[in-house]
Amino acid sequence: MDHYSTTATSSAPGFELHAARGRFNAAFFRVMDPYMEGTLRRQKRRVFAGLPRVVVEIGSGVGANLRYLPAGGTLVAIEPNRHMHGLLRAAASRAGVKLDLRERMAEQTGLPDHSADTVISSLVLCSVQDPAAVLAEIRRVLRPGGTFRFLEHVVAGSGTPTRAAQRILRRPWAWTFEGCSCERDLEGSLRAAGFGSVAIERYRVHTPFLPFNTHIAGIARA
Repeated sequence: MDHYSTTATSSAPGFELHAARGRFNAAFFRVMDPYMEGTLRRQKRRVFAGLPRVVVEIGSGVGANLRYLPAGGTLVAIEPNRHMHGLLRAAASRAGVKLDLRERMAEQTGLPDHSADTVISSLVLCSVQDPAAVLAEIRRVLRPGGTFRFLEHVVAGSGTPTRAAQRILRRPWAWTFEGCSCERDLEGSLRAAGFGSVAIERYRVHTPFLPFNTHIAGIARA
């Protein structure tokens, strides 16, 4: 993947974020980064092992995954919440990673067809407006044989306490975390998205945020 600016920021036409929630989420994920990293480190080390020098990330947030990129590499960051941008730039500078920051929605990244070797995401497909459209966009920008590497929280099994908590808390959870749904069957979405292969591990994390406890991690190949 090449020919990308490392400084420009482009805006998605007509897109606006609720300012208070945007600022809250930027602050929340900055404060929670050490805790989240400790919770997800084992899966991230496996899924993000050996990332290439140029990576596209859907929903880069405040830079939680920069630590998995090689020093001197480039992150093409698709991040619509502009309140994250200052923290993301600072984190990229500390990590020694070049940043190509794009203020766009994941459904329309603006990247060329078949231009990326690797796309990554973590805890993002839960909050996009249209997961199927995002996965189609990821397939579009990946080169043949390229990989989409992901960690996501997903709907729990029917009849479980976690599923009951997800159902009860779905509206305040979504309002607080910018549309995040704790009830999406993202494994089903990934398997139906048309990738050449999809390898998925299911696992649980143990946190006070009960709707967040059921997860998947894996690699899909174009």
